[in-house]
Amino acid sequence: MDKGIYCLVFENPSCTVRVGALGEVAFLPGWHIYVGSALGSGGLARLKRHMALSRDKDRRPKWHVDWLSTSPSFSLRNTVHASTGERLECRLAKALGGEKIPGFGSSDCACRSHLFYRSGNPVKEVEAAFRSLGLAPCTKTLMNR
Repeated sequence: MDKGIYCLVFENPSCTVRVGALGEVAFLPGWHIYVGSALGSGGLARLKRHMALSRDKDRRPKWHVDWLSTSPSFSLRNTVHASTGERLECRLAKALGGEKIPGFGSSDCACRSHLFYRSGNPVKEVEAAFRSLGLAPCTKTLMNR
């Protein structure tokens, strides 16, 4: 499968979730956007892993975003991805900006965070951020769970 970058768009109520070494994190009700890279050997097949985790909440979390995927408080509503061989996830995170969860998903880069909060559905905004980087976003809407 192609390599690229992606966003996971979650919807959640007001809640507190344990997120690995970050500890207990309080989340406002609304929507959270996670920015990730799929440049490794599996490429964009990584999205299938995220979708499987969001369905099977009993699996053990490995990365920060896995704690959201496996939390009963978070529902994965959309994925947005684009094919690229360039490391653009930090530029995408910067293009999204706004309210963030400090230290989330950014331990391997200089970004303050790769998780962003919105009060309303951000899918159109996420697609626009992809286009601002010259990428053609592909959006998948997941069934409500």
